[in-house]
Amino acid sequence: MTMRKYYHILNLRRSKSLFTSHTSIVHQTSHVESHHRKPPPPLPPSPPSYQSTHSNLNRRFINRQLPTIHTSALPLYENKSSLDYQMTVKGREVITAAVTPANQPRQPLSNLDLLLPPIEAGVYFCYKKKDNIDMSPNTVMKTIKKSLAGVLSTFYPLAGQIVPNKYGELEVLCNNNGVEFVHAHADIEMKDLDLYRPDYSVRGKLVPKLNHIHALLSVQVTELKCGSLIISCTFNHQLTDGYSLNMFLVAWAKYAQSETIFNMPSFQTSLLNPRHPPRYESSVDNLYIPISSLPPPSSFEEPLDSRMYYVHAKSIERIQYEASTKEGTKSKLLSFTAFLWKLLANGKNDVNTPSRMGIVVNGRRFLAENNEKNASFMENYYGNVVSIPYGAATNRDLKEMPLHEVANQVHRFVAKATHEEHFRGLGDWVQLHRPNRAAARLYVGNKKSEGGGVVVSSGQGLPIKDMDFGWGKPEFGSYHVPWGSQTGYICTMPSACRNGDWVVYMHLKQEEFNVIDHAAPNVFTPLSIDTFF
Repeated sequence: MTMRKYYHILNLRRSKSLFTSHTSIVHQTSHVESHHRKPPPPLPPSPPSYQSTHSNLNRRFINRQLPTIHTSALPLYENKSSLDYQMTVKGREVITAAVTPANQPRQPLSNLDLLLPPIEAGVYFCYKKKDNIDMSPNTVMKTIKKSLAGVLSTFYPLAGQIVPNKYGELEVLCNNNGVEFVHAHADIEMKDLDLYRPDYSVRGKLVPKLNHIHALLSVQVTELKCGSLIISCTFNHQLTDGYSLNMFLVAWAKYAQSETIFNMPSFQTSLLNPRHPPRYESSVDNLYIPISSLPPPSSFEEPLDSRMYYVHAKSIERIQYEASTKEGTKSKLLSFTAFLWKLLANGKNDVNTPSRMGIVVNGRRFLAENNEKNASFMENYYGNVVSIPYGAATNRDLKEMPLHEVANQVHRFVAKATHEEHFRGLGDWVQLHRPNRAAARLYVGNKKSEGGGVVVSSGQGLPIKDMDFGWGKPEFGSYHVPWGSQTGYICTMPSACRNGDWVVYMHLKQEEFNVIDHAAPNVFTPLSIDTFF
């Protein structure tokens, strides 16, 4: 089966020969903590209407200047926002690493990397113009480009390309081909950005696309007409999961401030080598499927839309309380997932149809906890170490069960992936199926009789407070994942206000957004930039 057919079956979309994305972004597991329950918090209010020090580099970073383009050809996607705006690309450059390691021409992908297709995961940060700090375009561009060239010397694979080797297996060619850097201008003020509908205001405009299918990273700096700016990146998910993405971002900002990078990335894929002989638990077969075994494409396709909401800390605490029992308190992510699963089921008329819910789990902790020698390497491991366990229940059962029972269901399917054997077995499972590629079942086989599916990812590790390049911390930050799957996607992120509130990024069907807006308006407030300014 060709890769093109593979992506077609996964319902991914191509635009101008570049694949759009459909996967989770940040991967932090949900844990269950056992302790006595606290009294319930008050009801939520109704919503308002490496180690390394920096020294002067002996080699100046290399810029390969591309032709400057003045155009309003953006957006790259159809934009249906009621408040549209024009984009101008003022210039494009290729930024290469200032220094590259010797004898590192190729970097193999791990078996867990091979579970990801070449999809894009983005992130962006909004900085308000400050009168007492130099935020002139010249200063900003110089800082960003110089620090990017510097940090790429540490994260050198990102300046390379993903290519097949002589056996047809994908690997990273560490050739310092460089990272495309886009300098853009948006004819809009920060206060007017429609963050509630990111596919219309952000997608294809404020977050760059990878310049070619083999690229691993692209960067864009966008000036707004009010003097504010947005810094954004897009990563190839075949090498970068959410944890790795965050590691790079923190190191980049520290480099810009000439600070020490304490967490040196590890690219030792040997840490995830399969065992001899390979072995795995039968539950892995229920979570992943070889591409050759994929069912025919589904005949029913309902387009997914995107929304962003603000959720107050008191609402999260209340949900956590109601999802917990005397035996122990569920984590906030687990509780929130259960709440969403039940909420969406309540809006379904087909009560006998199953509904599927999954959570993205980061396996670094579990692969390190029984091996002190590997602990520090896994903590700083750069690559994909994720699994997507999920559960299924009929809409009728989800409606009838109290929230704490739904939370118990979520806990049971997540627990199957929160141990070392699961991740070792997952790598072994991939080994036994090579060279055939595989995919997470939650994203495929979505026949109407199987019901809909949603995956929840914790983005609470988004390092908003660390993203200071010299002009202060951002007023807002978010992941951005253009979505092509019929499986819903939800990512929770910390509010830039750092007060325990959440920003929740969603890709769902319009009818599901209708349920959220009408059944839980006291929990989900449409996101407004005014919240942060």
